[in-house]
Amino acid sequence: MSFTKIEHYEKEYIDTHHDSALNVTQGVEDKPVVNPYFVKRKRRTLSIDEYVAGILAGDITILAQAITLIESNNPDHYQQAQQIIERCLPHAGRSVRIGITGVPGAGKSTFIEAVGNMVTSLKHRLAVLAIDPSSERSGGSILGDKTRMESICNNPDVFIRPSPSAGSLGGVARKTRETIVLCEAAGFDVIFIETVGVGQSETAVHSMVDMFMLLQISGAGDELQGIKRGIMEMADMMVITKADGENIHKAELAKAQFQGALHLFPLPDSGWRAKVYTCSSLDGTGLEEVWKGVEEFLDFTEANGYFTDNRNRQNKYWMYETINETLKSSFYHNPLIEARIAEVEQRILESKQSSFVAAKELLDLYFS
Repeated sequence: MSFTKIEHYEKEYIDTHHDSALNVTQGVEDKPVVNPYFVKRKRRTLSIDEYVAGILAGDITILAQAITLIESNNPDHYQQAQQIIERCLPHAGRSVRIGITGVPGAGKSTFIEAVGNMVTSLKHRLAVLAIDPSSERSGGSILGDKTRMESICNNPDVFIRPSPSAGSLGGVARKTRETIVLCEAAGFDVIFIETVGVGQSETAVHSMVDMFMLLQISGAGDELQGIKRGIMEMADMMVITKADGENIHKAELAKAQFQGALHLFPLPDSGWRAKVYTCSSLDGTGLEEVWKGVEEFLDFTEANGYFTDNRNRQNKYWMYETINETLKSSFYHNPLIEARIAEVEQRILESKQSSFVAAKELLDLYFS
């Protein structure tokens, strides 16, 4: 017997037996889930003057909103962000910028949390720009660094901003350079930039910091092959983390091996020979020595003039990077290119035109 026939017989039985227990009493109508009196208020758009005044006053909420403008792909937001940056620039530059990278699992977030508490106890204000890897497939990021830094999240002297890498070079968010300027203008005098992890394009973070710190763990195989040589050459300091419990001996052995390896590299432009430290973020041991090493490096580079020269070179480098980024954006948002690019793509997919000829055709159209 079909399901439809069963329903028919049930209905016929109920109609002929009105006093039957099978009768269904009409229920109460469902209440709406959303409060009918709730009115969604649109956030008021701040003016450029209000953004700048809020940032200079150290208002973290306004600072976060300004960083969102910087990261936005909306052309109108870009224009606003550039005006805010220009107004904040005279108040920036008075901070120490430290890039922190390391192999996955080296404990970067835990290290930053432990050092961050110590840095703020020394009357510094800390901004942590945590770069979170974006998915190549979906383009999304977890942005969960705040959950790994619980003890400093509520610290009024700490500002944590996770940002998606969005496929940018070296795992550094495309707009991190501008974000640094706003954080400095807001009064943060120590800036930590936590990168995605070790890769061959870490020059991006190296080109925006005063000091490059490399975290490494012991007992992960051949210590001297555990990391790319290019990263070791860029490092101004190396820290062996998780030096606690039964791992202390391994950490000290790794320290000796890495220190020997670093002496084989030529002396960098700064004239500073990188040192290796061990620490435990859980026990808090070795953290004071690490920060003293940071201060020694800064004193050394300021004394020989490298600190200022390096900042000037970085400013020049980011001028060219901004030109490249602007030209790229202008090309892809050009109406002529937008109208033609899908057609050219299709010809390439159908093997009717080579990639190089197609690129030249679009570039000629753009420049004409």
